[in-house]
Amino acid sequence: MLQIAIATKNKGKIREIKNFFNDFPDMTGIRWLTFKDFENFPDVEECEDSFLENARIKAKNVAEFTGVVTLADDSGLVVDALNGAPGVKSSRYSGTGATDKTNRIKLLSELAKISSIKERRARFVCRMVLWEPGKGLLHETSGICEGYIGFDEKGTNGFGYDCIFIPEGYKKTMAQLSQKEKNKISHRGRALQNLAGFLKKLI
Repeated sequence: MLQIAIATKNKGKIREIKNFFNDFPDMTGIRWLTFKDFENFPDVEECEDSFLENARIKAKNVAEFTGVVTLADDSGLVVDALNGAPGVKSSRYSGTGATDKTNRIKLLSELAKISSIKERRARFVCRMVLWEPGKGLLHETSGICEGYIGFDEKGTNGFGYDCIFIPEGYKKTMAQLSQKEKNKISHRGRALQNLAGFLKKLI
């Protein structure tokens, strides 16, 4: 059985990745490992200027620590009106001690003067890396979900900025969609769709 460690302590990300592969009955040959399966699981600093470089750093460090193939993703929200912010700083946008809630409050406050939804254009970006310890890069993939930033929080599913992000073509926020709906259109879901095709070759 192929073991793959997920290089994050973010329970929302872990849940989404595991739920995604639950819909693939032909991929039961994978055992997903998380930070709970290892003592002293490392916190890898996201110090690079791109989602891809951050994902590579996390994948490599966790793979070498755990000794098993590792999947890492770095993802975030890019808002045109804010010149691409929060970007790679999405999870720590509101500074030291940032939470999902404080990050959303800061973002909404910065967009408060923009009353046209069309001028609140944004996208979720995900870069995903699969790394084999001792050997290096196995696979890289990416996913993007275009949309807009709403004016207030709606929905309780998901995490992060989901409850203020309205995917293009929808009138609901990402947090108002079911997990299955989200997996089809989200940045992480699209990256995982590509990854699934690669993983089928390994098991």
